[in-house]
Amino acid sequence: MADADAIIVGAGLAGLVAAAELADAGKKIIIVDQEPEQSLGGQAFWSFGGLFLVDSPEQRRMRIRDSHDLALEDWMGTAAFDRQEDFWPRKWAEAYVGFAAGEKRSWLIERGMKFFPVVGWAERGGGNAYGHGNSVPRFHITWGTGPGVLEPFVQRVREAQKRGLVEFSFRHRVNEIVRTGNTVTGVRGDVLEPSSVERGQKSERQVTGDFELHAQAVIVASGGIGGNHVLVRRNWPQRLGAPPKRMITGVPDHVDGRMLAITEAAGGRIINRDRMWHYVEGIKNWAPIWTEHAIRILPGPSSLWLDARGKRLPVPLYPGFDTLATLSHIMSTGFDYSWFILTKKIIQKEFALSGSEQNPDLTGKSWRQVLGRATSGIPGPVKAFMEKGEDFIVEADLPKLVARMNALAGGEPLLEVAQVEREIRARDRQLDNPFSKDAQITALRGARAYLGDRLIRTAKPHKMLDPQNGPLIAVRLNILTRKTLGGLETDLDSRVLDAAGQPVPGLYAVGEVAGFGGGGVHGYAALEGTFLGGCIFSGRSAGRAAAKAVA
Repeated sequence: MADADAIIVGAGLAGLVAAAELADAGKKIIIVDQEPEQSLGGQAFWSFGGLFLVDSPEQRRMRIRDSHDLALEDWMGTAAFDRQEDFWPRKWAEAYVGFAAGEKRSWLIERGMKFFPVVGWAERGGGNAYGHGNSVPRFHITWGTGPGVLEPFVQRVREAQKRGLVEFSFRHRVNEIVRTGNTVTGVRGDVLEPSSVERGQKSERQVTGDFELHAQAVIVASGGIGGNHVLVRRNWPQRLGAPPKRMITGVPDHVDGRMLAITEAAGGRIINRDRMWHYVEGIKNWAPIWTEHAIRILPGPSSLWLDARGKRLPVPLYPGFDTLATLSHIMSTGFDYSWFILTKKIIQKEFALSGSEQNPDLTGKSWRQVLGRATSGIPGPVKAFMEKGEDFIVEADLPKLVARMNALAGGEPLLEVAQVEREIRARDRQLDNPFSKDAQITALRGARAYLGDRLIRTAKPHKMLDPQNGPLIAVRLNILTRKTLGGLETDLDSRVLDAAGQPVPGLYAVGEVAGFGGGGVHGYAALEGTFLGGCIFSGRSAGRAAAKAVA
C-alpha cells in the first residue's frame, strides 16, 4: 500500500512548487529532506531573489523595450546549444522564455509576489548582438529577496499540511530510489539524528535508523553540486582551464549532489555534466554560516579589473558582463584570483552583495531602508566587509595599497606599483573627453543611458587617482562555486528519461538537479535571474504532470 501519491526528495523551492501544485489537485505528498526543518526552502532562501521577466510593466516604466523574440535570441546566443543531447534543453529554453514573456509574472503576483521597481541589468555580455548576454535589463528583484520568492509556496504547502495533504519528513536522507519492475515506486534511506543547527549551517550525519516510503511518483528536487568541491573538480570542463586550487563556496554544505548518482542508478540519464556556473567575484564571508562561506559581489561597471600580476583583463571582460569568459581567462593566467581597484565613490554607488542576508532593506521589505541605501553613502553590509572582510584593502596611497595587496596574496610580490599605476593612469586619461577608445569607459557611459543604472547602479565617471574621489580600494576576488547547469535529462513534463530517451515510469526531476529543466536549459552559460525561475517552472511542470499521472 502506498504511503502517499507522491514523494518529493528535497524541500527547496522546486520541491515546494511541485508540492503546491500536487496539493492543489488534492494529492497526498510526503516531502523528505536530509536537513532539519529550520532549513525549509533550501538554497533559495539565501538568494538575492532575482527573476528573469520579459516585457514586464517594470521594464516598460523604465523605458526598456523588450520582447519575446529578443529574449529568445539572447537566450540561444548565450546557451550556444551544439550537442545531440541538447534536444530537450532547447525545448525547455523555448518553453521557459515563453513563460517569462507570458504568464510568469501574473501567475506569481496572483500568489502574492511583488517586485522592486528598478530592473537590474546583470550578465550583459559585451560582445556582438547575437552572442552572450542580456540585450536589455531583465533582472527583477523580488520584494523580500529569496525569502520573498519562497513565501507564497511555503504558505501554500503549510496550508496543505494542515489539510492533511502534505507530510514533512525532515532528517530523512534518501540512499536509494526503489523500483518495482521498471516502475519507480518509492525511496529508502537513513533517518538522521535530530539537529538544532541554525539555517544553512552544516548538520551532522549520525544515523539513528532507516526508512522506506512508497508512492506512485517520486520527484527528485535535491539541488546541484556546488557544496561538493570533489564533484565540482571531477566535472570541471577543460574549456574553463584547470580547476582552481582554491575555491570558496556560494551554497550551503547540503548542496552535495548525492541524488544525481542515486537517480542515475535508478535508470535516469545525466547529461551535460561539464556545464556549470561559478562566479569570479567571490569574497570570504567575515561571518560565515556554512563551510568556506562565500559572498558574491554584484558590481556596477566602473571598477578596474586586474589579474594577479596587475594586468588589466581584456575586452569585454568588465564587471557584470560575461561571467564564464572571465572565469576562463582568469584560470589561463595561472592564478585562481584577481583584483578590483576602485574608489570610495564607486563602492558607495555600485557595490551590492548577493544574498538575502546581505540586503536587509529588500529582504525586510523596508522602503525607508531602501531609500537610505541611495542617500546614506556606503551600504551597511558593504561597509562591514570593508572593515572586517579579509579580501578588502583601503588606502589613500597607491604604493601602500599595492604593498598590502601583495601581502594578502602571499608569496613573491606579484604586483608592481609601476604596472598598476600605468593601468590606472591610462584609464583615467580616457575621461578627459566625452568620447574614448577605452571600451569599458564607453560601456560605462552607455550604462548610464539606462535610467535604472544611472539612479542606483553606476557612479559618475571620475578619475581614480584624484584624491577627491578616494580613498582607493582593492578587493581580492576569488572563484565561488554556485550552480550546476547540467543534470538529469527530462521531457517537458519533468519526467526523467533513461539512456534510450524514454521516461522512467514514476520518476520526475526538477530544479538544479535537472539542470533547471531538460538536463541543461541554460546550455553552456546562463542569463542572470533564471535559476530561481527554472526551479519554479520545472517544479510547476512536474507537479501538474504527476497530479495527472497518479490515480
